[in-house]
Amino acid sequence: MEISIIWMYIGFLLAAYSVIANDSVQTLGTFLASNKAHFSWYTLWIAASIMMVFTISYGWVNYNGDIAYGRLTRIPFQEVQWYHAAAPAVLLLLTRKGVPVSTTFLVLSAFASFTVLEKMLMKSIVGYGAAALSAYLIWVILERYINEKKDHPEHVKFWRVGQWVTSGWLWFAWLQHDMANIAVFLPRQLALSDLMMVLFSTVAILGYVFYTGGGRIQEVVINKHGTRFARSSTIINLVYAFILYFFKELNDLPMSTTWVFVGLLTGRELAISSVIEDYRFKYVFPIIAKDFGKMMFGLGASVAIVLIIHQVILPNGL
Repeated sequence: MEISIIWMYIGFLLAAYSVIANDSVQTLGTFLASNKAHFSWYTLWIAASIMMVFTISYGWVNYNGDIAYGRLTRIPFQEVQWYHAAAPAVLLLLTRKGVPVSTTFLVLSAFASFTVLEKMLMKSIVGYGAAALSAYLIWVILERYINEKKDHPEHVKFWRVGQWVTSGWLWFAWLQHDMANIAVFLPRQLALSDLMMVLFSTVAILGYVFYTGGGRIQEVVINKHGTRFARSSTIINLVYAFILYFFKELNDLPMSTTWVFVGLLTGRELAISSVIEDYRFKYVFPIIAKDFGKMMFGLGASVAIVLIIHQVILPNGL
């Protein structure tokens, strides 16, 4: 077996674990936070796994074997080397520290050109701003009417069903974006045996994430106001899914869904702090600043990887 094939599978497994463990909090974090008291972890895992298997398989069928939904058309397949696999290894370390970094930048930076990375960055900045502004405008209005502590029991049941439905849609929309961060290590057209390997690996990794309750990354969600409630979770899922769908349809360029998610939570927290008297900006600012700082740290790590690969390891270009 060629060494590049070995690195390909090592990189794939590292990326699969790191991407799912780091980024799944964006889509499944509120789902876990609001349901873990009502359902066992394996029930939630099975539900999320069914949607994941469907989404990956759907992409494989409809995109001629491409599980990345055509989002890697600007990043052609390359023989995987050790420095490619190093990117998800760094992501793995950051995930263990609870840092919500952009897997799109950190993983794809090892493969993409400067031109593609620049366009990815601009799209992600626009996504962050659009999510923050949308969330602020929506929650300034909603927060004046939402008080789940006084909600009727029948309404709670309705919102819990709604949360499961919107979580499924969001999980589908997110996988369409971020499967590219895993599939970048693999050929763009997978054989059926490779598809089975991908499905088995990702379902097993997702099971571990659910078993551990989301890990330290889950703190990004649970320290936000009201995210444990089914109604808040449902609305967050709905807004986030709409934003992801819009940018997916905009073009095939990868973008940081982490930045979009952090932007959404930032706008939401600012809106709530402007409405609720006992939840003022002085309490919100440290939370927002911490998330933003970690986001910038992840971007810095991505830039460092690009510079090392393009200027040190391969100074004459890929």
